[in-house]
Amino acid sequence: MRVLIVKTSSMGDVLHTLPALTDAMQALPGIIFDWVVEEGFAQIPGWHPAVDRVIPVAIRRWRKHWFGAETRQQRCDFKRLLQSRTYDVIIDAQGLVKSAALVTRMAKGKKHGLDSKSAREPFASWFYDIRHHVEKKQHAVERIRELFAKSLGYQKPTTQGDYAIASRFLATLPADHEKYLVFLHATTRDDKHWPEENWRQLIGLLASTPLRIKLPWGAEHEHQRALRLAEGFDQVDVLPKLSLEKVATILAGAQGVVSVDTGLSHLTAALDRPNITLYGPTDPGLIGGYGQNQITCRPLQGKAMSAITAAQVKDLLDKERMSRGIFF
Repeated sequence: MRVLIVKTSSMGDVLHTLPALTDAMQALPGIIFDWVVEEGFAQIPGWHPAVDRVIPVAIRRWRKHWFGAETRQQRCDFKRLLQSRTYDVIIDAQGLVKSAALVTRMAKGKKHGLDSKSAREPFASWFYDIRHHVEKKQHAVERIRELFAKSLGYQKPTTQGDYAIASRFLATLPADHEKYLVFLHATTRDDKHWPEENWRQLIGLLASTPLRIKLPWGAEHEHQRALRLAEGFDQVDVLPKLSLEKVATILAGAQGVVSVDTGLSHLTAALDRPNITLYGPTDPGLIGGYGQNQITCRPLQGKAMSAITAAQVKDLLDKERMSRGIFF
C-alpha cells in the first residue's frame, strides 16, 4: 500500500505526524509513504523509515510572486511530480483550506481528512472524499494518530507514540562524545522569549558543573543573541550555522536541553532527549512537548516569561540529575 501524506508545516506539526507513521508501519507491514511538505522542513520526513519519497512544496514562497513566470513553472513542476503516482490512500493531516485546495485536491487517489467539526478550517473538509471525526481535546500527536488509524483501517495503539527517528542520530554519535547541554534560546514570537539576563544567570549557575553549553541559531539576529549570551563564559560554545539534520545530531547527543517554545523543542522531544521547555503565554496542554522526559516549566504566577527564574530552571535540572542521572 502506498499512501500520500499532506502535512506541509510547521516544524512542530510535521514532527507530530511521525508517530502516526510508526503506528501504520507496525499495523500494516509493507506500507510506504510519500509526503508533501514545505521545502524548509523537507529533511524531516525522510528520517522516518516508512517514508519513500519526499515532495517539497513552496506555498509560502510562491505566494509572494504567485503569477510570476518562475513561480508558475515551479507550480507546474510540482503538480507533475505530485500526479506521477496514483495513491491507495491520501491523508490530509493539515486540515487547512490552503493545503486542501492547492495540494490534496490535485493528488490522485481516495482523499481522507478531518470532518468539518474536527478540522482547524472547517471548509477544508469539502475537498476530501472520506471525512473522519477526531476529538479536538487531545494532544496534536494523538489527533493525527487517530486520523491515520481511521483512514487506514486499524485500531490506534494505546501506548505512547514513537517518532522512530532517535536511533538514526544516536547511531552516528561516538561512544566517548563530550557531555553537554543545549540551550534553545530562539523563537519566532517576542513574548515567547526568555530574557537574555535570565539565560545568562542560568549559565552562571551551571558554571561549576563539568558540562559545556551549546547554543545553536538560525538567523543572524539569533546568532547575535547567542554571542551576547556566551560573552564572558568559557564553558559556552556558539555553534556555527548548521543544517536541520546537523542540529538534530547535536540535540541527540545532549545530556539535556533547556528550550523556549519553538520547533526545535519538538525536535528534541522526537529524539527522546530530556528537555525542560519554558512556557509563558502559550498553553502546552495540546501542543506541548510529546515524548519521554519532557518537562514543562511555567511562571509561578501570571504568563510573563520573565517571571520564570534561572533558579527555578536550575532546580528542575538538579531534580532530573538526582532522579535519573541523565544530566550530569
